[in-house]
Amino acid sequence: MPMVDIDWLAEHVKLPADLSYEQLAKDLVRVGLEEEMIHTTTIVGPIVVGYVVSAEPEEQKNGKTINWCKVDVGDEYNDRDEDGQPQPRGIVCGAPNMAAGEKVVVTLPGAVLPGDFKIEPRKTYGHISDGMCASERELGLSEEHNGILLLRDYGFTKEQYDALKPGDDVMHLLHLDNPILEINITPDRGYAFSYRGVAREYHNSTGAKFTDPVLELNRELPKPDPAMSDGPKEHRSEVSIEIEDSNPIHDVVGCDRYYARIIRGYDASQSHTPHVIRRRLVRAGMRSLSLPVDVTNYVMMDLGQPLHAYDLDKISMPIVVRRAIQGESLVTLDGKRRELNPEDLLITDSPEGNRASRILGLAGVMGGQYGEVTEDTKNILIESAHFDPITIARSARRHKLPSEASRRFERGVDTMLQPAAAQMAVDMLVHYGQGEASSAFTDVDSTKAPKPIHFKAREVARLAGLTCDLNEISSRLQDIGCRLGGGGNGEFLVAPPTWRPDLTEACDLVEEIARLVGYDKIPVKVPSAPVLGKSGLTPQQLRRRWVADTLAEYGLVETLSYPFVGEEDFKAFSVDAQKIEPVSVELQNPLAGDRPYLRRELLMTLALTAQRNIRRGMHNVSVYELGSVFLWDPKAPAIPALPGGVRPSDDQLKALDAGLPQQPLHVAGILTGDAEHSGWLGENRSVDWTDAVEIVHRISDRIGAHLTLHQPQPADVESSWHPGRMAQVVLPDGSVVGTVGEFHPHVNEALDFPEHTAAFELNLTDLLDAVDSKPVQAKPISTFPPVRQDLAFTVPKTVTADQLTDCIRKSAGSDLESIELFDVYTGDQVEEHEKSLAFSVTFRSAEKTLTSQDSEQIRKHIVDAAKDLGAVLRA
Repeated sequence: MPMVDIDWLAEHVKLPADLSYEQLAKDLVRVGLEEEMIHTTTIVGPIVVGYVVSAEPEEQKNGKTINWCKVDVGDEYNDRDEDGQPQPRGIVCGAPNMAAGEKVVVTLPGAVLPGDFKIEPRKTYGHISDGMCASERELGLSEEHNGILLLRDYGFTKEQYDALKPGDDVMHLLHLDNPILEINITPDRGYAFSYRGVAREYHNSTGAKFTDPVLELNRELPKPDPAMSDGPKEHRSEVSIEIEDSNPIHDVVGCDRYYARIIRGYDASQSHTPHVIRRRLVRAGMRSLSLPVDVTNYVMMDLGQPLHAYDLDKISMPIVVRRAIQGESLVTLDGKRRELNPEDLLITDSPEGNRASRILGLAGVMGGQYGEVTEDTKNILIESAHFDPITIARSARRHKLPSEASRRFERGVDTMLQPAAAQMAVDMLVHYGQGEASSAFTDVDSTKAPKPIHFKAREVARLAGLTCDLNEISSRLQDIGCRLGGGGNGEFLVAPPTWRPDLTEACDLVEEIARLVGYDKIPVKVPSAPVLGKSGLTPQQLRRRWVADTLAEYGLVETLSYPFVGEEDFKAFSVDAQKIEPVSVELQNPLAGDRPYLRRELLMTLALTAQRNIRRGMHNVSVYELGSVFLWDPKAPAIPALPGGVRPSDDQLKALDAGLPQQPLHVAGILTGDAEHSGWLGENRSVDWTDAVEIVHRISDRIGAHLTLHQPQPADVESSWHPGRMAQVVLPDGSVVGTVGEFHPHVNEALDFPEHTAAFELNLTDLLDAVDSKPVQAKPISTFPPVRQDLAFTVPKTVTADQLTDCIRKSAGSDLESIELFDVYTGDQVEEHEKSLAFSVTFRSAEKTLTSQDSEQIRKHIVDAAKDLGAVLRA
């Protein structure tokens, strides 16, 4: 995000003398430029200017040569001799550019540099080094570390350099003690990626006087030569530019304006980036490289127009802006070879008469290694172009090259800014580089003026609830650069400024007015109560919330995870990738290359959340997620290409739905660590499969689903589950809607989960479809006394407790009030192939008091029915 330096901002807008960065952040957030962070220095002084009195080279045993230096750091910081007279400090320095007579930056004992690097006197190479001569990287100014920072090379004028005295405070000199504001820019406001744009917004917020630098630059522009013009909007000089686009995206040409200027006689040996420009670029997070590169970067940061500088003598005309051809490649400035795509827009030239045969760079993203300015460059070509935002955005993402230029182009650059930006760069190179600007220019311009917007003033009140008179509305719109016509009847014809490509509809103008007037001025109105029966949650929405509430009440924390999975996830869950990939939805342009598929189950992505928390030191992790899964059917029909601009027919929509993957809603949870915390008096109980089963039972009871569990044979268990500690979750009709139990030990090991990690996953779409949403009919409460009995049966081990419970419930009839299993026994008192199940049952009639004969009769019905399961009542 952009950095805002008050010192730089003040060149375009009148700022209060005592303006703090905290107040600046408040002023900008009022118009939507949010504060990301105010960066303050971590550097602590004393850090001062030092004059190298002497530098004696000393060769060491390891072959390295160091300099034993005497450095004058001013009377306040110098050493003292026996008579109390100041003497230069002794400092050991291994930098190759250290020399007597240089003015350097000296960090004295007590100073703290970035990374909490504390400066203290220390013995090294046989000397006591009483300080350190610092490099740019050690001061946090840049990554430059080839030698110490020589102040004569840091952009000071001769007068400024001569005025530097030993002991002068470097913290203030290099602005190391100044904070800087980082702001957050929304994608639709690319103009705010410049000091020109931020200054305009500060003006909109506070009313401070704004001076647009482009107005003055436009007055300096050279006038076109009619003899060198091919048309009213196309002016050509000795630079020949051709634009051809055989593959426009959405029928939008990739480059609709290319403006070029030339500077001759540039002398690199006598040209240095001025201190103020270098300092501002460094504070903005950019490296200072050379004057031409620094100038183009400075103009980009100041005005918002990316520029590119070429060595004119290396370029063969014509320069052609074209799309890439399949199979072409380019080595970019970072040294990497990029395989180009036919959608990529290129800047090319024509060596040996071969038109457009040599690639100079990836337009609007990054240049190539040929044609760049060097120390031998004498003549410079400045490129100031406007490129299609979608083209640049796709190329930057395709090649993973998010450059400063692409960030601006993909958000929209002012289509009228190119000449002014080039003029600013030319002025700076002429002034600081002793060059001579050519009065000729080339401007290939096919841009179109923004489409006027028919705007009704009453829309402000209707859409935003703000009461604004016509004068305020017109002044606000003019303040952001709009040109207005009409207005007499409350209707305007508004021409948006060229730097605001986001203003295309009347509602956009309403949003701008609301933003500038202040969102806090929008009145708060309590909505009227809805008509009964026409609003509220559907039964499925309500039950979905019941499920979430149940899980939260049990102690699980809801999380959200990205739905992307890949081979690593399949491997962790012991899933055969060759089987799951053909039935998974594969993304053509995934966010992460190693996770190109959409999940078929929530547990795969939820496991990453649990894993991340465990690795960060959390022992007890209980999380759940409600989300969609994506089930691809390889046999599904192809998705039709529907026409644009018209509503599809019902048949077309059905064909579209038929080709899409199913997207049922699932709920899943993972539990690790301790299930019970008994404190110091007792032992904790770790999570196991019973905890996950309890959650499923609670969900079932909450929504009235009557879910049961079925444990399949070990051979039928999925590889990610423990074969003896899992079960399928089954609806009353026998449909399987989920799984519950413990992960397989192999899964726990792959994910660094503790033993007995429990989990569950339910298909909420199928589950809620099967639940009866009709209101439950309340039954009258019986006033007659209950009869409680305990029934213990011996049954074959193959009979489950659920089967016997269901048998008791059916045979007892309407007089059964409750039934609870309280004991399961296997041992010496029963046969080897049997077990004992003991139930506590309660009988109560709604019509009378049950007698002993009545309860005995119910008991007899139960015993007789149980015989069908092989159950025998124990004495």
